[in-house]
Amino acid sequence: MTTNHSAAGLQVRELHHKFGKTRALDGVSFDLEPGNILSILGPNGAGKTTLIRLMLGLLPVQQGTIHLQGQVPGSRAARCITGAMLQETRLPDTLTVADQLRLFSAAHPAPLDFDTLIRSAALEGLENRRYSALSGGQKRRLQFALAICGRPRLLFLDEPTTGLDAAMRQDFWRQIRNLSETGTSIILTTHYLEEADALADRIMLLQEGRVVARGTPAELKATTRGRLIRCRTRLSAQELKALPGVELVQGRGARMEIISSDCENLLRSLLARDSSLADLSITEIGLEQVLTHCHPSAPNPTDTEEAA
Repeated sequence: MTTNHSAAGLQVRELHHKFGKTRALDGVSFDLEPGNILSILGPNGAGKTTLIRLMLGLLPVQQGTIHLQGQVPGSRAARCITGAMLQETRLPDTLTVADQLRLFSAAHPAPLDFDTLIRSAALEGLENRRYSALSGGQKRRLQFALAICGRPRLLFLDEPTTGLDAAMRQDFWRQIRNLSETGTSIILTTHYLEEADALADRIMLLQEGRVVARGTPAELKATTRGRLIRCRTRLSAQELKALPGVELVQGRGARMEIISSDCENLLRSLLARDSSLADLSITEIGLEQVLTHCHPSAPNPTDTEEAA
């Protein structure tokens, strides 16, 4: 059967990549449909940045295939339909915000108009300020404006809200949703788990260059059934692990976090064995606990560029 590469916004198949003898990606495959948001999560060194760079054509593909709406990464056709906001971005310090926007817009056949870009990135009043004089959050907002100025059909956002305050992060989320609703496919990497939970249609978890879990936020949270119990207890981690319904225990000293598939029976056991139990709280499982459950121990760095 012939695959229609242009049907998907992005198609990645059996992607492998090494830096010397170090394996950064090991058989990564996924699709991204037009208008969908895929969040890629994982610890430092999982391969996220390497994957982004391969999709943008900043690294050569060693093994596997990548198709961006039928185009090959790094080609002129691919560059015309993609935008990117990377963790590390170098822009001319002496150019103003307005200069940067006009310079980047000139490289696109039908860019967004100047006023729309300024509003979308909340850059009002900063048009004549040099890049070197911008705060960290202001620089990130300008980088976002530059990423969307060409009306990309595929947008790569690598830790985009780092350095933004809570209000700006919420505004940024609205802009991402608007882009998705107009048909832009978005790849999002983030360390803010609530960000992935709030924005992503699907989430993919990477560990040591491999996909270890994927699905909607609800599906991933459902894979770790039960609830999270936080408490202060005199029981040791080993004693807690022996109690009924305990799936995972972590903590230090007397403060413990327990993931349980049988919260009711576990609470009875806790109270029976520790009369001094205190600071007890019970919450639904979130993405943070899903990540912990998938990665119970910190992996060794596998991506030399990310680990650096």
